[in-house]
Amino acid sequence: MIFDKKAELNVLINLAASDKNVAAREAKLIHLIGKANGIPKEEIDAMLQKPAPISGLNSLTPDEKFEHLYYLIQLMKMDGQVFRSEIIFCEQIAERLGYKKGVVGELSQHIYSDPSITADRDMLKKKAEKYLRVEE
Repeated sequence: MIFDKKAELNVLINLAASDKNVAAREAKLIHLIGKANGIPKEEIDAMLQKPAPISGLNSLTPDEKFEHLYYLIQLMKMDGQVFRSEIIFCEQIAERLGYKKGVVGELSQHIYSDPSITADRDMLKKKAEKYLRVEE
């Protein structure tokens, strides 16, 4: 399955809106990610105005799940303030992606709010794998 970039962007928008206020830095990152994935500004603006419910996370590949989680945590930190509601939202999405919620705390120590500061993705992926839930 090809990952739906609009669905990914929608999850980020839901996170940004989880504290009832999409900060300018959050909106800027959402626009940057959307533009990089070929989504027109007008469409991004419409998505920001009315976030859709989150669905389709089960069909993602392991790499897509990790990328999803990475951008989600980066956006959580984007406005320089991390609210409890944002942490809870990230943990809920992490669980829906198949991770234990502790992965959010572990990865957030190494993910920076500034997208120009890149973390060691391979190291982060290895850390995240330790939090994958084993299906019984």
